[in-house]
Amino acid sequence: MSGTTLNTNEPDRPDRPGKPNRPVEGRMTAASQGGVTVFLIGMRINNFRALRSWWPVFIAMPKMIRELSKEKERGLLGLQPLLGGPRLLYLVQYWESKEKLLAYASDRDGEHRPAWAAFNRRVREGRGKVGFWHETYAVPAGSYESIYVNMPEFGLGKATGVVPVGRRGERAADRLAAGSAG
Repeated sequence: MSGTTLNTNEPDRPDRPGKPNRPVEGRMTAASQGGVTVFLIGMRINNFRALRSWWPVFIAMPKMIRELSKEKERGLLGLQPLLGGPRLLYLVQYWESKEKLLAYASDRDGEHRPAWAAFNRRVREGRGKVGFWHETYAVPAGSYESIYVNMPEFGLGKATGVVPVGRRGERAADRLAAGSAG
């Protein structure tokens, strides 16, 4: 997993060539419109010495991300890898819809199904040497808001682009109300 956010449908940004991790000055909010599904997925290394238990789990995710970045119609908008200490690795993923996320998860021809089957076998044999978790949040259109202050493009804002806060409202409540009206 790289340390940058994947933006599978990043618009041409002639104003930011070669500067993806530089702070965007000022207060910004995500340019996304409509609903979004947020999928958090991670693994926990319970026993560092059990390399054969956790390494295959670790290397499965980059294969899936490569597949999803090549096949934009699957619905992954972007992702942010995060480190939660020495044992916990996770991704925050932004999807067009829960239907597209679930379709990918159940696709017998994709990278996910064989990785999931192998993980289940490993869990049965490994006696808890690696942990795994995910959470899914299907957010209705307009019922979310975001703000980034003097940050590089990050998270949902990086996945969908950013716009000045004033276009969506100065306060979080304003941005939530503006989004739910549309």
